[in-house]
Amino acid sequence: MSTSYLETTKDVYKAAAEKPDVGLCCTTTPVWQLPGLDMPVIMQQMNYGCGSTVNPRDLVNNPKILYVGVGGGMELLQFAYFSRQKNGVVGVDVVDEMLAASRRNFDEAEKLNPWFKKEMVDLRKGDALNLPVEDNSIDVAAQNCLFNIFKQDELKKALSEMYRVLKPRGRLVMSDPTCETEMPEALREDERLRALCLSGSLPLKDYIKMITDIGFGTVEIRAKRAYRILDPKNYATDKLIYIESVEVCAIKDPMPADGPCVFTGKTAIYYGSKECLDDNKGHVLFPNQPLAVCDKTAGALANLNRDDIFISPSTFFYDGGGCC
Repeated sequence: MSTSYLETTKDVYKAAAEKPDVGLCCTTTPVWQLPGLDMPVIMQQMNYGCGSTVNPRDLVNNPKILYVGVGGGMELLQFAYFSRQKNGVVGVDVVDEMLAASRRNFDEAEKLNPWFKKEMVDLRKGDALNLPVEDNSIDVAAQNCLFNIFKQDELKKALSEMYRVLKPRGRLVMSDPTCETEMPEALREDERLRALCLSGSLPLKDYIKMITDIGFGTVEIRAKRAYRILDPKNYATDKLIYIESVEVCAIKDPMPADGPCVFTGKTAIYYGSKECLDDNKGHVLFPNQPLAVCDKTAGALANLNRDDIFISPSTFFYDGGGCC
């Protein structure tokens, strides 16, 4: 399979490093507002993502953090805010110009933030397909609007690399565009559109399967938002193509014998007359107390065919506290 599209991607982001391109990506999540964090304007201008990978509940107990595809350094700085240790955050990028731009931006960040020291971030030249990181050494790995660029073989390799470097029960936090409409071949093979995080978008179900096939035992869908429209007037398509951005956390848990636990925001509510409902599989439901459940558990509860359990549809928002 040709990988020339990867060279096109490098060229796109080399240009974006040399001259910030505010319209390159339409991020749908604002900069985190944190006490004592002053974000340099240049970092905001170089925020080439489609969402956020920063979540405080992932960043407790001084985690070792890896971020792949450094952009202007904005998310690296946000991660450093929580880590605050020498080399606590590792940033990897294949584009020399982007690494150089990030280093310059960290000079500015150091002037604006008394708590921040450049030594907190370890910038490394490297490829997402062959990470310059040791096995089982990372607590939280993240990427924002990068993996959707890859074709299937490269995506599988990139996910495998993230899995390799994570510690057991480590977390891979990602934001990527997804699309439920079949992408026309002309768009899917357009190297520049793929580099721009548009035509490589997968259906969410396929995206999740790629993740669980690597071995991640738990997947959380934390958010799904509107992202872009590809229309017949401007693109090689005869129909409107609606693209959403999704924020996902994949946990390096052991794979359950009955398959992965995927949380898409479903909730079970028991409204019967007994003190509780125990399905004898580790799930206890108390009357009128909603319990977040993975899709697998939701299906099992629905199959009980009871008239006192309600299962909500997927909300595509999950914030912890679930059944598994």
